[in-house]
Amino acid sequence: MLTVADSRSTTNSLSRRNLLHVGALALGGLSLPALLRRRADGASDRGRGKSVIMIWQRGGPSHIDSFDMKPAAPPEIRVEFQPIQTNVAGLEICEHLPKLATMADRLAIVRGIKSTDLGDHTPHYILTGFPDRGRRPTIRAIYSYLQREPRDIPPYVSTFDYSYGEAHYTGAAHGPFIPDGAGLDNLSLRRELSLPRLDDRRELLARLDSLRRRGDRMTPAGPDAFTQQAIDIIASPKAREAFDLEREPRASRERYGDYCKQFLLARRLVEAGVSVVTIKVGDWDTHEHNFRDMREQLPLLDQGFHALVSDLHDRGLASDMAVVLWGEFGRAPRISRIAGRDHWPEAGAAVLAGGGFRVGQVIGETDRQAGQSIGQPYTPSNIFANLYRHLGLDPATTIPDFANRPMYLLDDRQVVREL
Repeated sequence: MLTVADSRSTTNSLSRRNLLHVGALALGGLSLPALLRRRADGASDRGRGKSVIMIWQRGGPSHIDSFDMKPAAPPEIRVEFQPIQTNVAGLEICEHLPKLATMADRLAIVRGIKSTDLGDHTPHYILTGFPDRGRRPTIRAIYSYLQREPRDIPPYVSTFDYSYGEAHYTGAAHGPFIPDGAGLDNLSLRRELSLPRLDDRRELLARLDSLRRRGDRMTPAGPDAFTQQAIDIIASPKAREAFDLEREPRASRERYGDYCKQFLLARRLVEAGVSVVTIKVGDWDTHEHNFRDMREQLPLLDQGFHALVSDLHDRGLASDMAVVLWGEFGRAPRISRIAGRDHWPEAGAAVLAGGGFRVGQVIGETDRQAGQSIGQPYTPSNIFANLYRHLGLDPATTIPDFANRPMYLLDDRQVVREL
């Protein structure tokens, strides 16, 4: 992930942070040039042009009311909604997902996913592939640490801030780029700074780097190239334009709808060259009024996710772009107070599209109440194994932690074989 500014980072070079700012983006310390250097240091080779869009249904969506319905369950379990047949024989989903029902042949639904026993709302398991909260870097930070391909656009974007040490032992340079107001300002020149003046600052920076290298007795190779790339990102309109949804035709924006407009943003970003995009949608924490809230949100999700998967195929992205839609856990089969459903880490569901995956199928099965997986359940780690391989990363790769111990990308490296 791209960290555009980190006031807590330090450097043993001259304090250029206060001298050379482009927008809010510092050209020293653990800034963009540092990220680019770190990105070129590590690294196994990876597949080119591959990307992942991870959609977090914050709060934990009810699988039994969407993608794992049990119409024959007893009344205290059974949903208020009716299942409908999809275009895949024998596969049914909720009636409030009619658009997705017409494209089930482009989806893979994984049922019975077992999540962390903590049952809390932090998305650590679906961002890291590990159930232990705050102890591992996210897939975005891992990919940033290992990949090396230079670009003129921030390569890793998140629309939400994960507050449990996203970069962790990969280092602060691999934290997220979050496209809020300040973040987007980092991608543009200050009003008083023209491109010729940026060239003047680049020359000054090169002189300062030369002085620092003499003082530190460093070799002169390296930093200038990464500083040049950092400046190229800022000087190029490509990055800023990718975030500007107004550049998208109005009909396209309307197809996604306001509820899922971040899906459109994600599609634009991966087309522009971003490798990993994580977004969140809705509030699925339905301890109360589960059916009311699901009845409101499912059609909106249906519209936006249908538009995203349609674009994935219409634009020729189905092999290169992997999409996963899921929450931190599922919802309890038994209906609780005020028509709600409580947390249920024993079983949930994920929907995958693209990525060259084998789609048009259901993977896994739950019991008649959707409470337990029949057979050995898959976990988020297993889906991560597929996602890492899609990105060209071996899950058995290791990264040194703070104590310099080698840490695997995943401990459980078993892929979802059916995908």
